[in-house]
Amino acid sequence: MSSFNIEIIETVIILGGYIGLYFIFKTVINNFLKRTRLERSRRKMAIRSVQLFSTMTAIILLTGVWGFKQNEIALFASTILTALGIAFFAHWSLLSNITSSILIFFNHPVKLGDFIKVLHKDYQYEGEVIELNYFFVYIKTVNNAIITIPNSHFFDKSFSVFDPKSDK
Repeated sequence: MSSFNIEIIETVIILGGYIGLYFIFKTVINNFLKRTRLERSRRKMAIRSVQLFSTMTAIILLTGVWGFKQNEIALFASTILTALGIAFFAHWSLLSNITSSILIFFNHPVKLGDFIKVLHKDYQYEGEVIELNYFFVYIKTVNNAIITIPNSHFFDKSFSVFDPKSDK
């Protein structure tokens, strides 16, 4: 059997294992987090984080199968780490939104389903937080308009969480 056929077989095994482990991890993590009564948005973010980690692992394994040299893999990894480091400091970077989403997930008091009001003189809106993802926070106003706020800007503004029933 040629080395090209062996590489294809190993690739199929890695991709099959990746897909299988993804569904197993997703089910196990979701069931575990449901027992801890973590809100739905935080469960989704945890599953996305595991998916990102397993995808990176699969990519590293595939680079090893297809014969990338160790210094090429190290260059790739250092490039990714440098980009992430810049994302922590570059306010307008798309990567800053991804790193901000991680901080929102672990450390921000606003969660899915909260009603918030922006406490800023130039931005006067309020509504329900309907989605938190890697790049944006989506807010649905009382007029059913959807407002998107980049995650990196979510830390710039002050918000108040309120109960819409008590305001009426």
